[in-house]
Amino acid sequence: MSSTELTSRDFTEAGEPFRLFAEWLGDATKNELNDPNAVALATVDTDGLPDVRMVLLKGLDERGFVFYTNFESAKGTEILATMKAAMCFHWKSLRRQVRVRGPVEIVTNEEADVYFASRPRGSRIGAWASKQSRPLESRFALEKAVAEYTARHPIGDIPRPSYWSGFRIVPTHVEFWHDRPFRLHDRVTFTRNADGGWDKSRLYP
Repeated sequence: MSSTELTSRDFTEAGEPFRLFAEWLGDATKNELNDPNAVALATVDTDGLPDVRMVLLKGLDERGFVFYTNFESAKGTEILATMKAAMCFHWKSLRRQVRVRGPVEIVTNEEADVYFASRPRGSRIGAWASKQSRPLESRFALEKAVAEYTARHPIGDIPRPSYWSGFRIVPTHVEFWHDRPFRLHDRVTFTRNADGGWDKSRLYP
C-alpha cells in the first residue's frame, strides 16, 4: 500500500478510537517489517521516576489494550503499585503514532491461561526459569534454570506461573498522529467522557 493511499483517508473523521486503531494496526501488519504490535510501555516507580520499555500488544477490544508479563518484574511491580500506565505505538514506515493513557486492570485467570497456553513451549519454560528484572549472576545460571524446568515438564501441559499474567490498559485518552509536510501534522485525541463515550478534539501539531 502506498503512502498516498494511506494519507488519503481522513482519519480525523473517526467517531471512536478502537475501530480506527484496529485499522491502523492492520496497515502496520501489512507494512512494518518487524513486530507491528510492538509498543513502548511507560510506568512510574515508587519515587515517581518514569520508566519505559518495549512490549508486545497481545489483545485489543473495546475494553482496552492487553499485554502479558511477569508481575514480579520491574514493570509488573510498578503497575501493581499505581494501576496506571501509558503506551506509545510508532510505525515509522507509515509515519504514524498512537498514544494511549489510562488506568490498568488485571486480565481474568481464564484470559491469562488461554494466552499462556498459546505461547511456544520454550517461552512457557522461560516464564518459569526467568526471575525477570532481577540480578543474574551469569548466562549459565539462566541456562541451568531453563534445563531444570525443561526436565520438570518434559511432556504435556505446562501450567501458568501464579506470578505471570496480563494487564489491560483501559484508556481514558487515545491520541492519533500522522506525519504531514513541513511538520504540519494531523493530531486527533479521544477523551473518555462521564457517560463512557468519547469526546474528540483536533490538536495543533
